[in-house]
Amino acid sequence: MLWLLSHLPLYWLFRAFGYPRLLPFSLVISLTYRCNSRCATCRVWQRRSDELSSGEWEKVFRKLAHHGRVYYLTFSGGEPFLRDDIADIVVSSAQVLKPALITIPTNGLLSRRIPTQVEKMLKELPPGTELGINLSLDEVGERHDRIRNVPGNWEKAMETYRALKAINHPNLVLSIHTVISRFNVERIGAISKALLELEPDSYITEVAEERVELRTVGLPITPSPDEYKAAVEAVLDNLRGRHFHGMPRFTQAFRLYYYHLAEKILREKRQVIPCYAGWASGHIAPDGDVWTCCTRAQPVGNLRETDYDLRPVWFGDKIAELRKSIKAGECYCPMANASYANMLLHLPTLLRVVANLV
Repeated sequence: MLWLLSHLPLYWLFRAFGYPRLLPFSLVISLTYRCNSRCATCRVWQRRSDELSSGEWEKVFRKLAHHGRVYYLTFSGGEPFLRDDIADIVVSSAQVLKPALITIPTNGLLSRRIPTQVEKMLKELPPGTELGINLSLDEVGERHDRIRNVPGNWEKAMETYRALKAINHPNLVLSIHTVISRFNVERIGAISKALLELEPDSYITEVAEERVELRTVGLPITPSPDEYKAAVEAVLDNLRGRHFHGMPRFTQAFRLYYYHLAEKILREKRQVIPCYAGWASGHIAPDGDVWTCCTRAQPVGNLRETDYDLRPVWFGDKIAELRKSIKAGECYCPMANASYANMLLHLPTLLRVVANLV
């Protein structure tokens, strides 16, 4: 954390003046578009890609390690556990890059593979790296199955959750993640209360949004600002009095502010605080395409064309043009992953979060 805090001023300068040139400290890696869910809020499973192999990802990590530090890594999908080599890729990233935290979201359908792969990761991760598994649950029981369009999803997810809970490893953070959409917004109070009774290490929510990556642009999935505000207030009521420890304590502190930030973004349709996607945070697609974020998912280069080196892309002309657009406020979104970096780099927000922690 001290490394990250000491580098925040450098990212302010990078965004303001273009120097010093830095690689992102927060990186999302989509391992696959393949998915065994057919969620009402996502169509990523319709996409196809020539996925980078585990050997190619290791080349990416080694090039990154020579020129910067990735503090926070997310391996997403699709369903990332559909990759047979996911444990190899995650362990390789941790051993080479030594991030403080790795997060993997999952729908929990692969109830045998997921716990086995997680145990393998935990055995081989460096001691200083925490592994966060975010189980995605958008409803309870059959209602969850209907949103995910997979019969039996809830039962399989519960089987996965129980198996992960039994691992009880000090570096494992087991979270439950709910997407607030038009399909569940009126029941979020009851949903969050029921899910918190499962006693996850952390409980987080995110608002359904239109993303190019997910092929959801134009779909009526996002709740209105008033609906979202009421839902968030219900979540906060259920969280009141609950105590989290370690990394989940910091996560919850940022999430509490993120909920208000997301509501304001939805209402005002603008960047409420400066966006650092393309400076401090970035995204790599399954085929090696580099994006500033998955909301716009606008390729600025491909790692296969640069010998797996992110620098020529990250400091190239295409991303420079895209940064101008982001800096001018020509886009806005409440995407949680990018918002973490944005809140860290927005001093008033960071001070509020620290004050709440203290």
